Amino acid sequence: MFNFIGLRRFTIPFNTLIRFYPLFSEIMKTTTRNGPLHFGLPRKLKIAVFTTLSGVSIMISTEIKLKEKLKEADDLFDQNMCDEVVRLLEPLTDIKDADVLWRLCRAKYTLAKDIADRQMKKNVIDEADGLIKEAISLNEASYQVHKWMAILIEAKSAYCSLKEKIMQAYEIKKHMLRALELNPKDATVHHLLGCWCFEVAALPWYQRKIANTIFAAPPNSSFEEALQHFLRAEEVDPQFYSMNYLMLGKTYLRLNDREKATFYLKLACEYPQKTTDDAKAKEEAASILKNI
Repeated sequence: MFNFIGLRRFTIPFNTLIRFYPLFSEIMKTTTRNGPLHFGLPRKLKIAVFTTLSGVSIMISTEIKLKEKLKEADDLFDQNMCDEVVRLLEPLTDIKDADVLWRLCRAKYTLAKDIADRQMKKNVIDEADGLIKEAISLNEASYQVHKWMAILIEAKSAYCSLKEKIMQAYEIKKHMLRALELNPKDATVHHLLGCWCFEVAALPWYQRKIANTIFAAPPNSSFEEALQHFLRAEEVDPQFYSMNYLMLGKTYLRLNDREKATFYLKLACEYPQKTTDDAKAKEEAASILKNI
């Protein structure tokens, strides 16, 4: 919202500022001491025009620099350099930007996976959880925010009682469904929903009994439903995640299709080893294959 002295108050959408930034730059030049608009304008109006356009220029420059930082953070994350992502983004948390916060949450969560000490791991997960909660308060309409909210609720549930974990199941699914509503083509969310369905379908009888005492309609799913999400994830983004191959293999085993189970478990074993998840997927897939 910009206010020219003596003129009416008006709003310029930020996308418009970006689109017309070159034009604004030229106008800035005309308001300098020797610019053609310098002569013949009232002094107060010249000051107002120059001050406002200076503010516009600073805003656009700041936004462009932020986008460059976010792009750099994504590139570093893709190279599995999460420590560098944290160093890059932590100084930016004061600007209260949801895109900064969910990326920082993602990096911290990924780092937590490699921490062996249970309490240290929990501390990092708690930090990531605080970041994603702040992000969702700033932007509820971001599918990435909802995706990472679901991931962090699930991660924190590892430190909860069985009853609390079951109670959080609906909350996890709510955020995953909201993420899919905002972006139906996110392979990771389909994978996460597949995992949710698989875990619910695989609940042992005593956990089902607890769920029945908590909910009038306890969480319910099937291995068939899980399979559809894993297949959809692969359709949206082929070969995107070693764990998706592993879960496809495990789900086909539950459905008594050993041929397809073997196919996907072998793919999990052959997947390039770049992350901790890749190593875990290979190890578990190899162990299952020995017993088929």
